[in-house]
Amino acid sequence: MSTYVFPGGLRLDPRKQASRPPLRCLPMPARLLVPLLQHAGSPARACVAAGERVLAGKRIGEADGEDSAHVHAPASGQVLGIVTHDIGHPAGQPLPCVELVPDGRQDWQRMPPLPAWRTSPPATLAARLREAGVVGLGGAVFPTDRKLAPDGFPVHTLIVNGAECEPWIACDDALMRARADQVTAGSELLGHLLGASRILLAVEDHMREALEALTDAAAGTAIELVAVPTRYPQGGERQLVYTLTGIEVGAGTTPRQHGVACVNVATAAAAWRAVVLGEPLVSRVVSVAGRGVAGPCSLEVPLGTLVADLVEAAGGYTPAAQRLVLGGPMMGQSLASDQVPVGKSGNCVLVLAADELRARGPELPCIRCGECARVCPARLLPQQLDAAIRAGDWVATSRLGLADCIECGLCAYVCPSQIPLVERFRFGKGERAWQAQEAERARRSRVLFEARQARLVREQAAREARLRAREAALRDDDDAPAGRP
Repeated sequence: MSTYVFPGGLRLDPRKQASRPPLRCLPMPARLLVPLLQHAGSPARACVAAGERVLAGKRIGEADGEDSAHVHAPASGQVLGIVTHDIGHPAGQPLPCVELVPDGRQDWQRMPPLPAWRTSPPATLAARLREAGVVGLGGAVFPTDRKLAPDGFPVHTLIVNGAECEPWIACDDALMRARADQVTAGSELLGHLLGASRILLAVEDHMREALEALTDAAAGTAIELVAVPTRYPQGGERQLVYTLTGIEVGAGTTPRQHGVACVNVATAAAAWRAVVLGEPLVSRVVSVAGRGVAGPCSLEVPLGTLVADLVEAAGGYTPAAQRLVLGGPMMGQSLASDQVPVGKSGNCVLVLAADELRARGPELPCIRCGECARVCPARLLPQQLDAAIRAGDWVATSRLGLADCIECGLCAYVCPSQIPLVERFRFGKGERAWQAQEAERARRSRVLFEARQARLVREQAAREARLRAREAALRDDDDAPAGRP
């Protein structure tokens, strides 16, 4: 099928060294720290206590609200307690985790399988995804049942995203090569849930082995496989929708409003396992890559595994190791320690060597070269956004589309003046969010103040009315004839 070219972007060296060895499972670690926040929304509420024995798959965290998700035990064992620990959250704050010591028996508590899902109502399948704690594994970690819930916009096309565009990350590539049947079956399942008439499964054109495996697995199905150009950020939702359909998802709109839904390949496989096998989401595939690790590879790991255990399973650190990153080099989060657990969003542990790091010089004045605008896939003007943020002109940041920035990092990557554009945009978004919260708090205070003032006016009017009535009654008594009762 013909494809379209999204604006901006760059062709980066894929460096998929972690996809070369076959996918293997990490041996169960001696200790797990299972974060209660592994999704968008509020952290789950712990529903186990210290000393309790749990089975693998048992719910240990209750979703707190519709945008939250349940958390399940990745292993059978004993709960040591609920601890506060660094989980590599972008805000840098420690969050609650369930500390679990596996017993090595891996006794399971599965949900009843639903093998006849093709005849199951969509609501039943969505409830199962909710029960299993399935979230988007492409990075957004939004609860999948909420993302696919009916919202008044019928879906005609489901896009399954295997365009793993960020360098070094190869977990989706490894999953598609090793478990192509689960990816295609999960794609059909989610297409059935949505009522989509068309299912497109996209992989980048350099993923030849994954494409071959998927071709075999998709034989006899209605799934259309599409090899899309290797171009960063091809895996971005809006960029992939445009590449495959030519539909431009504008600012302030969603793909659903155009009849399109987009899910990650790992999400599709997890949905299939939750429905057909009755397994909650308790593990994921993670790439361990970079010249700072001895044996780059992709591993299926229990959620809550420490980064240190992944690096050890990949052969350990090399003398060249300089920086640890959770995620990819463009959008990942630098870690100060390897004692951080991997959650549902943890797709890659990157150990970079000194020569893989970009030398960071002093920030220089913008020379108006326009390179940042040329590569921006969201058609923004990064240099003007940067000036508006530094000037504190928040009206201008809204007009210039700060909210549409996907933080892909390309603008900072090409900037010859080494201006930390992405960091500044993240600051700007945080500042806008804080201002919005303050404005909402002020609005609520004003509403309460006005309601109080109105109540005081009503009470004062009532008192005056009662006083006037009493005075009138007294005048009537004084005017009454003597002897009248």
